[in-house]
Amino acid sequence: MRKLAFVVLLIACLIQNAAAQKKLFPETEDQKKERMAWWVNDRFGMFIHWGLYALPARHEWVKNQERITTEDYQKYFDNFNPDLYNPREWAKMAKAAGMKYAVITTKHHEGFCLFDSKFTDYKATNTAIGRDLLKEWVEAFRAEGLKIGFYYSLIDWHHPDFTVDRVHPQRTDDKAKLAELNKGRDMNKYREYLHNQVRELLTNYGKVDILWLDFSYPGENGKGAKDWDSEKLLKLIRQLQPGIIVDDRLDLKDYEDGWDFTTPEQYKVSKWPEVNGKKAYWETCQTFSGSWGYYRDEMTWKDTKQLLGLLIESVSKGGNLLLNVGPTARGMFDERANKALLAMGEWMKWNNRSIYGCTQAPEEFKAPDNTLLTYNPKKNRLYIHLLDYPLQNLTLTGFAGKIKYAQFLHDASEIKISQRTEHGMKEGESTGSINLSLPVIKPNVEIPVIELILK
Repeated sequence: MRKLAFVVLLIACLIQNAAAQKKLFPETEDQKKERMAWWVNDRFGMFIHWGLYALPARHEWVKNQERITTEDYQKYFDNFNPDLYNPREWAKMAKAAGMKYAVITTKHHEGFCLFDSKFTDYKATNTAIGRDLLKEWVEAFRAEGLKIGFYYSLIDWHHPDFTVDRVHPQRTDDKAKLAELNKGRDMNKYREYLHNQVRELLTNYGKVDILWLDFSYPGENGKGAKDWDSEKLLKLIRQLQPGIIVDDRLDLKDYEDGWDFTTPEQYKVSKWPEVNGKKAYWETCQTFSGSWGYYRDEMTWKDTKQLLGLLIESVSKGGNLLLNVGPTARGMFDERANKALLAMGEWMKWNNRSIYGCTQAPEEFKAPDNTLLTYNPKKNRLYIHLLDYPLQNLTLTGFAGKIKYAQFLHDASEIKISQRTEHGMKEGESTGSINLSLPVIKPNVEIPVIELILK
C-alpha cells in the first residue's frame, strides 16, 4: 500500500509540474528578463485608487460592505465633480517621492470608468466634470518621465450582465433568491464587454507599461479564468502591447507565462517568493493606512519609518513596492498622503542609490541585527540600512577582506573600518569580523544608510 501511495503521489507531482510548465507564448527566459529589466531596476511605484467611492469616503468596497444597491449608489455618480483635479501635481508628487512608475484604477469593482469608453455610459465624461480623466493622467505622468500602468477590475458590480456571486453587494446564500437575481444576466455579454474595454485601454492611450487586472476568485459561486476567458484576454493584451508587464490575477498560474509578477497584498513576505521552485518577479502593494480609496475617518496611518521599512525590506528580498494614494472626491491628495510622500521623497533624495538597481544581497553577507541589506550587482556595492542606530560600533561578520571603502550614503562621509582582533571580539564573533566606527549622534536621516564599496 505504501508503495502504491508513493507511486500515486509521484504521478500527481509529475502532473502538477507538467501543468506548471505549460506556456502560452514563445518568449524565452532571457527575453522576459530583458522585458522586465526597467521594472526590476525602478523598484518603487505609486498605486492610485480613485473612483466614485471617494465621495462616501469610507472604503473603496463601500458598495459591497454596506450592500448598497445600484440605485442607491447612483447619488455618487450624480455628484462626482473633481473640480480641483490636476494630474500634473500628482505626477510631480510621485516623482518627488522617488517613484518611477504609477498604476491607476481605470475602473474598480464599482464599475465606474475614469476613461471615455464607448461601451458604457457609466464614465467620467458623463459626470459633471465631463472629461476623460485617464487621458489627462497619462499625459501628465508621461511628461514627468514616469512609466504608465493601468489597473482594470475584472469584477463589475454595476454591469447588468455581471452575475451576482459571493463578493457581489447583493450576494445571498439562498440559492433560489440567487437564481432570481441572476435571471436575465449573461456573463457572455459581460465577458465581451470586459475584452472590449481592455482593447480600448491598450489602443487609445499609447504605450502602456503595466496592466494590473484584479481579481479572480474561483470556486463555488466565484469567478476565474473561464469566466474572464483569461487565455484569450492575455493573448489580446500581448498582441496589442507586446512589451507590457501583467500581474498574476487572471487565474492563469498553471501557465509559466500566464503572468509576469506575483502580488502579495498588504503584508510583508518572509523571503523572496518562489513559484514552482523558482524565484519569482514580485511586487507588494501597500496602503498608507488600511484602505485603498480615500477614507476620511481612518486613523491607522503608517509613519515614515514604517513606510521606508516596507520599501527597503521589499528590495532586500528582490521585490518592488507599489504604494497607494487614494485621492479625494475633489481630485486632491489629502494632507496625510502629501506629508507621507514628502517624507519619503526627502529620504529617497539622499539614499535612492540603495533602492534603484538593487536587490537581495549575496548570501555570503550576513545582515547585522536591526539592519536590512540591499545590493547593486552592477556597481558591486552593498547597502546597510540602520533601522535602529547602533552605539558607535557596528560589527560585520564575514566581511573581512571584502570591503574597499565605507561611507554614509546621505553625505558621502567616510566611515572608518578596523579589523576585529581576538582581544576585542565578543563571544560568538569570528576573526572574519570587522568593525565600522560610527558617530555617537545619529545622522539627521530617518533610516541612515551605509554604502560599502566592495573589492
